[in-house]
Amino acid sequence: MSTQIEELEKQVLDALPHGLFIGGEWVETDATIPVINPAKGEAFAEVADATPELAKTALDAACDAASEWAAWKPRERAELLRRAFDLIESRKQIFAALMTMEMGKTYKESLGEVAYGNEYVRWFSEQTCRIEGYNAIAPSSGKRILTEKVPVGPVLAITPWNFPLAMATRKIAPALAAGCTVVVKPAKLTPLTTLLFCKVLEDVGLPAGVVNCFTTNHSGATTGPLIADPRMRKITFTGSTEVGVGLLRQAADRVLRSSMELGGNAPCVILADADLDVAVQGAMDAKMRNLGEACTAGNRFIVHESLVGEFTKRFTERMAAQKVGYGLDDSVNVGPLIDDEQRSKVLGFVQDSIDKGGKVEVGGNPIEGPGYFMEPTVISGIQPGSRILTEEIFGPFAPIIPFSTEQEAIDIANGTDFGLAAYVFSRDLKNAMRVGEGIETGMVGINTGVVSDAAAPFGGVKMSGLGREGSQLGIEEFLETKYYAIPLD
Repeated sequence: MSTQIEELEKQVLDALPHGLFIGGEWVETDATIPVINPAKGEAFAEVADATPELAKTALDAACDAASEWAAWKPRERAELLRRAFDLIESRKQIFAALMTMEMGKTYKESLGEVAYGNEYVRWFSEQTCRIEGYNAIAPSSGKRILTEKVPVGPVLAITPWNFPLAMATRKIAPALAAGCTVVVKPAKLTPLTTLLFCKVLEDVGLPAGVVNCFTTNHSGATTGPLIADPRMRKITFTGSTEVGVGLLRQAADRVLRSSMELGGNAPCVILADADLDVAVQGAMDAKMRNLGEACTAGNRFIVHESLVGEFTKRFTERMAAQKVGYGLDDSVNVGPLIDDEQRSKVLGFVQDSIDKGGKVEVGGNPIEGPGYFMEPTVISGIQPGSRILTEEIFGPFAPIIPFSTEQEAIDIANGTDFGLAAYVFSRDLKNAMRVGEGIETGMVGINTGVVSDAAAPFGGVKMSGLGREGSQLGIEEFLETKYYAIPLD
């Protein structure tokens, strides 16, 4: 390993906070959780392991700080968030290297996540001063109707492992902008980035208790009592549909305000009139962003029969050219999967596709450790009944499915319980829009493999979730409308 990489790793370790962040204090615990570098298959740090009692203490702190934080002027909240944006930007190399170490993505891609995730901080710092109500005269009663937007109250934010900064900022920034306090539980596989974000908030002067963060090896035992607590007013979760459904069941007992960003199975439809150069690049972007470990990742490549041969050839060449390795090495394009369980799951999808008649164009195998690497994989001729047609892959495996008619492509695209993102490639915007309108998803990329943007509404339909994050809609998830009836006579 190069001296440059070792020095970067040392800088990261020196910058890490220690303990749980509760009530403005860093709280140590006797029990700890190892954080594994998936490129090495070994621990490089430990985090505290919260008990249910400590999780409740975090909610206590959030409740104690709630009224004071809600009373801050919008401009004051905006300026604090803007200071956080500036401080993250100044520490971007540390954030990026840490994400590479705990999640596996390349350093270049981690830098991209810092920019993307931090944009939510800047965006919602600007939305803070745009929270508005309205007034009107009721036509029948003549009363004055006055409305205002008020913070929903303490928020439980549960974030996933695949975008450890962006998923934290996408939830915490709008909650703070709205005047809510937060208890955040990051995934135990990648908790350090969220803790480092909390350190930034502490450093820019966020009052004690406004944001609290606990890490734990016991998710259900810690979050269950918080969801059941009558003081909790909102849950926002990003993760698997299975877990999200369970959380919604718990939230239903208290009619708890809920936002759910769940699984995806994104179709990437290449129409007969597509520009293949654009389509191949878009397919690479959609598939290999974040190593394929993204809910928006291209999951099924549905290609018109007139183009499927040439598309498969070009796309396979691009996948075969990817260099696999430790993401802190600048020459690497593809890092490891998050753990051996995830790698085994993806390889299971590969084997199932082969068993049902698919043809391996490239890859298909694990790479010997240390670390949890696998070859970038393309399988053509995917047959009906293959699991990937209905299940989410979450890894560097691209299945190719030919189609003959536009309606056939739409039917394949919609043949899943998920409906988060889709991608359509065509030289004719009318054709692309017609197909996009026929696909049941919350987001559609037209001639692009990237749809995520802080200024755009992120979310899905069907079993891909409830609510929207980002855009002007993102802050509404943390606000309630309060109405006053005022007689004029």
